[in-house]
Amino acid sequence: MRLGVQDLTCVRGGRTVFENLSFEVKKGSGLQLTGANGVGKSSLLRILAGFLPPAAGRITLEGADDETPIGEFCHYVGHLNGVKRAFTVRENLLFWSEYCGGGDIDPALETFNLLDLSDIPAGLLSAGQARRLGLARLQVIERPLWLLDEPSVSLDEASRNILASAIRNHTRNGGLAIAATHLPLGVKFAHTLELGAEAH
Repeated sequence: MRLGVQDLTCVRGGRTVFENLSFEVKKGSGLQLTGANGVGKSSLLRILAGFLPPAAGRITLEGADDETPIGEFCHYVGHLNGVKRAFTVRENLLFWSEYCGGGDIDPALETFNLLDLSDIPAGLLSAGQARRLGLARLQVIERPLWLLDEPSVSLDEASRNILASAIRNHTRNGGLAIAATHLPLGVKFAHTLELGAEAH
């Protein structure tokens, strides 16, 4: 499987955020997005996930069903954790499992150190615990493409190590990962793309 981006242009609010952007991410590899605030890292991930339309350009995912939107093959983790505060930790992951087509949640609870918190309402979690819950859905259902926007926000060192291990295992098993981050993730990405570099 290979993600290909050709001549992609993003326009937000009448402003061109980036244009003519091209890159590829091959099976079993990752791409780290860097750059100053406002250069389009989050917008790029949202375009790849299918949440925003590009102004121009083409996105392809070789090896995927041509009739299925690319968003169906990806997990997107944005700035918000996507958890229901009134649901317990376990209920949140069960919701995502059912929404994404089914999957065992116990390995995800264990991997992200959430077993002891499984019966606690998400609204009572600390910021770091809630972030781990948001990340845990990465392992509930297998999706080949991970799109991660500042995934280590609110995580302590131990939790950052858990995230790094999850990313490494995902790419080692043939998955693709694209992460926008200002902070080291403890992962050696195959490529780094600095958005806005052409403006320097």
